[in-house]
Amino acid sequence: MSKVFTITEGLENMGALRTGGQGSVYKGRRYGPIITAVKLLPTPIHTESADDKNFRNFQNEVEKLKKVNEEPNPNVVKILNSGITESGSFPFIEMEYIDGPDLEDLLKPPHEPIFTIKEIIKLADQLANALSHCHKVSVKHGDIKSNNVKFNIHTGNYVLLDFGLSAMSDDQRRTSIRHAGAIEFMAPEQNEGLMYFQTDVYSYGVILYELIAGQVPFPLKDNGETARNAVMLAHMETPVPDVMELRRSNLPESWNDKKKEHEMMVPAWLLQIVAKCLKKEPDDRFADGIELQETLMYSSIGAVSGNQEEDTWNASVLLKENERLQGLLLYYQEAENNKPLPVITESMEPPVNDGKQVRMSKPIFIVFMLLLCGFTVFSAVVMSKFGSQISHGVYNRLFKSSNKPADSSAVKVPVTKKQEAEPTRQQDSTPANDESGIPPEIDSQADSILQGIKYKKTNTEDPQFYRDSAKTKDTSNLNF
Repeated sequence: MSKVFTITEGLENMGALRTGGQGSVYKGRRYGPIITAVKLLPTPIHTESADDKNFRNFQNEVEKLKKVNEEPNPNVVKILNSGITESGSFPFIEMEYIDGPDLEDLLKPPHEPIFTIKEIIKLADQLANALSHCHKVSVKHGDIKSNNVKFNIHTGNYVLLDFGLSAMSDDQRRTSIRHAGAIEFMAPEQNEGLMYFQTDVYSYGVILYELIAGQVPFPLKDNGETARNAVMLAHMETPVPDVMELRRSNLPESWNDKKKEHEMMVPAWLLQIVAKCLKKEPDDRFADGIELQETLMYSSIGAVSGNQEEDTWNASVLLKENERLQGLLLYYQEAENNKPLPVITESMEPPVNDGKQVRMSKPIFIVFMLLLCGFTVFSAVVMSKFGSQISHGVYNRLFKSSNKPADSSAVKVPVTKKQEAEPTRQQDSTPANDESGIPPEIDSQADSILQGIKYKKTNTEDPQFYRDSAKTKDTSNLNF
């Protein structure tokens, strides 16, 4: 497709996506693979000067639109740029390109003529989130309709598009509405060029009505002026047709009886929300998207538990508690960021991790302490009952000789002449050399002590010092 005009430097015009009385949308491409959607407004601006009223109004409205993307929202399209085209002097708004079908396409063959209840509730929640996000920054959309809500095939979210009407002045908006193609979604007050927060709420109700019934409340039969006037008049005066009757007549033939019966069980709270959104007077509707979203959330919670009033109060409490916790989190994060770093002086030495520290989790430490206390109590009980016996046994074991007194009835061993010649030596050496009463562990400890003492004095090792030499060497001068 050949270029009709140049949008601006670095932004290539790839052809029209759709056109209408409120402006046309073109597919644009930045240098490289980046694809965007460019909304051209129908009123040209001849001079980019503050003296030009149209340019001044456009700049003011664009400044409001910038607030929409100050906080990202997955259900609101990102506004990337704005300006005046190089040829034609049309103001434009460059937006993120959403890859996927819009609601108008999803209601046409080969798709079903109505949405399932599950998908209706999903869209109701996400579109209410988009409206609440815009209304919090005082931005009115003014052009909510089926082909301005797209299903993002990459994220699975429904996204609100096209803020072109928001960037128009009141006079431009009145002129644009007269030639608008989507008059079926317009609130009664828009016939007079007025736009409130409740105007977006009305259009929201029309979209939900269309998803439930398979058609809008007041369809446009043709593009003639008579048909358009009839739709405008119906929005102002005619009661809204029964949505459930229309849904029953538009149930797909491919659904079995069980699914048809299930899909006719549309929640009463959802029908009540749609009915309030479609009130003729703006004051009878929800005040804005914020109130709409809160009502949708409270109603769905109340329907699940069966106690709407109590759950409304609980949800309000939870929301306030969530805000309080978020505030505390931000406070502590700010305090942590502003905390001064510790000053390390010469006298302060940072801890050195030599690998010898033992770290223990709290539960293991508690179990360890309980076992230690139990062992202490057990030891105290044992010592109280058998302490004297244990102490005497240890004392006798360590310090008393194990030689038993001679038994007069025992058999006498004959004494040799050599033993008779050395009576004194045998008597002196028996107590010192008899090792039968010394436990091996005590013997080993004593051996180690004596080896250490000799090593300090001679700087030589004698592994068998105690056992082999204690009998032949004089150890009286050893100092323990």
